[in-house]
Amino acid sequence: MQKNALRFLTLMLCFGVSTLYAQNNPPVKREFRFGKIAPAEFEVKASGQDSSASAIKLFDVGDCYFEYSNNGGFIYVFERHIRYKILNKNGYDLANFNVELYKSSNSAKEDLSFMDAATYNMVDGKIMTSKLNKDAKFTEAFNKNYIIKKFALPNVKEGSIIEFKYKIKSDFTFTLRGWKFQSTVPTLWSEYNVRIPEYFVYKNNVSGYYQIDHPVHETINTSYIPGLTSNAAYDKYCAANVPALKEEPYVTTMDDYTPKIEFELRGTQFPGQMYQDFNGSWPKIIKGLAEDENFGGFINKNGYAKSVLPGILKGEKDTLTAVKLILNYVKNNLKWDKQYSKYASETNPKSIFEKKTGSSADINLALLSLLKEARIEAFPVLLSTRENGEHPGYPLVSAFNNVIAVTQIQNSLYFLDATDKDLPAGMLDYENLSHQGFYIDLKNTSGNWLSTEPSVSSEKIFVYSMVLDKDHKLIGQISQYSKGYAALSLRNRYRKTNNEAEFIKDFKKDKTGLEISAYKIDNLDNPDELLTESMDVVIEDNVEEAGNLVYFTPLLFERTKENLFKLEQRKFPVDFAYPFKENYRITVKFPDDYEIDKLPKGGIYKLQEDKGTFAINYVIEGKTLMVKSAISLNKSLYTSEEYFDLQALFKAVVEKQAEQIVFKKKV
Repeated sequence: MQKNALRFLTLMLCFGVSTLYAQNNPPVKREFRFGKIAPAEFEVKASGQDSSASAIKLFDVGDCYFEYSNNGGFIYVFERHIRYKILNKNGYDLANFNVELYKSSNSAKEDLSFMDAATYNMVDGKIMTSKLNKDAKFTEAFNKNYIIKKFALPNVKEGSIIEFKYKIKSDFTFTLRGWKFQSTVPTLWSEYNVRIPEYFVYKNNVSGYYQIDHPVHETINTSYIPGLTSNAAYDKYCAANVPALKEEPYVTTMDDYTPKIEFELRGTQFPGQMYQDFNGSWPKIIKGLAEDENFGGFINKNGYAKSVLPGILKGEKDTLTAVKLILNYVKNNLKWDKQYSKYASETNPKSIFEKKTGSSADINLALLSLLKEARIEAFPVLLSTRENGEHPGYPLVSAFNNVIAVTQIQNSLYFLDATDKDLPAGMLDYENLSHQGFYIDLKNTSGNWLSTEPSVSSEKIFVYSMVLDKDHKLIGQISQYSKGYAALSLRNRYRKTNNEAEFIKDFKKDKTGLEISAYKIDNLDNPDELLTESMDVVIEDNVEEAGNLVYFTPLLFERTKENLFKLEQRKFPVDFAYPFKENYRITVKFPDDYEIDKLPKGGIYKLQEDKGTFAINYVIEGKTLMVKSAISLNKSLYTSEEYFDLQALFKAVVEKQAEQIVFKKKV
């Protein structure tokens, strides 16, 4: 019965798709009616690779079209109708539904003009409906630009069906609401219908790792108000039987791999008017940014820069030194509010310095203003952060969400980001390591893509110098040296704690038996220098005794305990953001009446073409054991085909670093 029900429902949902592909047949209009639940939907079960799913999305249907507003302009309308079958308690959160609405600093906004929702349960062969209660609706002001409408459905149980249907009206026709065809639960049917008046030309970006069908692309006639009709482009996009999207480690964002479509306005042509190109090309985009008072106009405001530069530079003539002085001034006088932006929130850098805080654009465009006044040639670089997702590469300004600066000194490029005081000149934060950025020459209305691949790696060196006493305590010193991104991460962790004692407590929490004294950290405030930690330690409970044998895992707290690459298949690239190295040197002096009974065999494991290595070896000199282990990954990005090599490499790391040394006590 269950298999037949699932087959029936899938055929019902997909019926329109096959006919849409047939030549000479008009598209079949399929209707999803709110509240009309087929009994077969209660029989749907998950199977195959999604057998453990918490819910199934029975359908997700969206419509985007235009209306003529009372204010004398076009708005767009976004409608969505979504239905789930809840399979177990882990799916209950789907009954708490959020709708984000955007508003600008002027009167432009988005309104939720309609919402309906219900829970359906099968009780004694009858479908019982629980409607959305009035007291289960909430509004939350997320920030100055976003409000969130929240809805909570009642009576949700294992086996329930829930559905939501809502309508949004939006003034923001520059970017239409996009559509995602895959989610964290399996989807039987996903469909997006878009109707765009002939007056608007949009660029659309289809991306992701799952096939999206495009069965309809045709011209239709549409009426907006009495007497106003036009042709419109009608497009239908759909996907059937889409598996759940499963999180995988080391990616930019799962959105980069989610099948989706996005829209950005390219231009308009209204009756009796010339075609207006908004951003059909990079020069057009750059010209718009140069003229924008929150971008090019902001950089060109030089009053504040003139007043402070003499005190910053103090006659310094060396260009790199001058850049660092200006960068440090901005870092020390402006605090990042953790918001990414490509446009400044004010029209003058002076206002930002008076507030002493701002977004990434406020800070880095202010930096560019100071560099410009110092006659140091520097350019803005537009980025899409890792969390925001990969930029598609063609002229699409809305896909950027951040801006930094770049300057060239002699033959070296220096990326500059003043949002983090621990970022040295030439180094980008992890979130900005999205492989490329678009630099802009505002004066010449030109630009190009630049690689943002880091010139520095992450390197961590662990040096343990220990003495093993007869009580099986390890006593000695630990030194840790951090470079590049390892140093940046450590500095950030250190600053997030209230004091050194709290930092040490946090450092110890996953290290059983470790006691620390005389902790010291050097070069914390010198990001250009090697970050060094040293400490005196006593380590207990890490040596085991059985008869006259003593067992010891020499890598102690630093060994890799788990292979993160567990999946049998990997569809996506493995993106570490930066290359990294980890080196371990452990020296242990053991008692005179101990001798080595078993010593693991060392080895070296290499990826092809020197893309990565793992090596471990053991040396005994008298009563001293020396262990060296090194992991080196020489690229930031590995293809899905290279995934299995990484998996095998880290399998060796986990196994070899876990091997024990066995001492034998003399009788």
